[in-house]
Amino acid sequence: MTERVTLSFPADVSDWGRDQLTTNHMKAYLRKTKGPAREGDVWDVFLDVGCCGDSPDVPLRVEAVEGDGELTEETEIEFVEREACGVQSGWEVQSEAGPS
Repeated sequence: MTERVTLSFPADVSDWGRDQLTTNHMKAYLRKTKGPAREGDVWDVFLDVGCCGDSPDVPLRVEAVEGDGELTEETEIEFVEREACGVQSGWEVQSEAGPS
């Protein structure tokens, strides 16, 4: 059983994206669909930017694992920031100024 997993997100994720990452439903999704967690793994996740959004996936990197890597409903998920990687997320992706 894994007690805690620390995931990092790129510094260029928008404030909205950060809010989406830390929701209970995102953590539940990760517990249910990811794993086993191994340090260095990268998980691409879609962050909802609202209706009609076209947000790219955000790469989450597994930074630390306390336990065997198997995720359960009890696994605590912690997020930390890492260096930017050029990801474009947030409300701007829905506008003409967004990525093409």
